[in-house]
Amino acid sequence: MVEDVCEIVVTGSDAEWLGGYTRTLVEERLVACGHQFAAIRSVYRWEGAVHDEAEARVALHTRRSLVPEVVARTAELHPYDVPCVIALPLVGGAPDYLSWVVRETREPQGGEGGGRA
Repeated sequence: MVEDVCEIVVTGSDAEWLGGYTRTLVEERLVACGHQFAAIRSVYRWEGAVHDEAEARVALHTRRSLVPEVVARTAELHPYDVPCVIALPLVGGAPDYLSWVVRETREPQGGEGGGRA
């Protein structure tokens, strides 16, 4: 079951927006849940300048097969031009939790990037 599940990390400048975004993905059954960190510090280079800013971060748990749809949906919803959206493999976990993640998410839609239910 662990090979069927992954964690997707997404960051954003607004914790409230990120909470609403997470709720949307859960309601659409693209993810089973999201664990949000309300305050992180991001240091990055953008358009030739180094930025040091407060952001929020969410760890989303979903099926690996839904990653393309989560990426596509994030591109539609996220206010950033280039949002951080990365999928991380899981190497283990509680079997009951991993089964729950699969049960609480839907089957992927057909085609590259998929669609929404």
